Amino acid sequence: MEGLYTREITVLGVGNLILTDEGFGVHVINYLNEHYEFPDNVQLVDGGTLGMELTHFITGTKKLLIVDAVDGGLEPGTIYRLAGDEIKAHFRQKISAHEVGIEEVLTLLELTGRPIEEVIVLGAQPFDMEASVDLSSDMKKILPTVVEQAVEILHGWGVDPVR
Repeated sequence: MEGLYTREITVLGVGNLILTDEGFGVHVINYLNEHYEFPDNVQLVDGGTLGMELTHFITGTKKLLIVDAVDGGLEPGTIYRLAGDEIKAHFRQKISAHEVGIEEVLTLLELTGRPIEEVIVLGAQPFDMEASVDLSSDMKKILPTVVEQAVEILHGWGVDPVR
């Protein structure tokens, strides 16, 4: 059974918008929505802090790009691109509740014979996790770089977003 909204390619931004840089993935999705147009086979999803509910949005997608704040223990602002086993290792070191949901959704899809063919996690080490609905000024500076990398990944998947 396909998801209710699923397209061939999904760009999923996750994070908690009230915890400064933790909402990074959602801010990237908002930026992409405001500055680019995408073909019909691509969906941009603001996953916020959804857990298992994400299943409705990604079941049946072939390629999934997850954009998130990534705590890899490196300097704030470090940009990460994870694939394959790196993704499972990342989700084992959860920094927020929504990541529990993503790991469970990906595992559920595998166990039910509907794995996603290719998953990439793109993100950045947060600077600030205090209560605020805005990104930190330092995180705002790296947002365009992460957006460019997301667009490059999409180009590699045969998608040409229009500015």
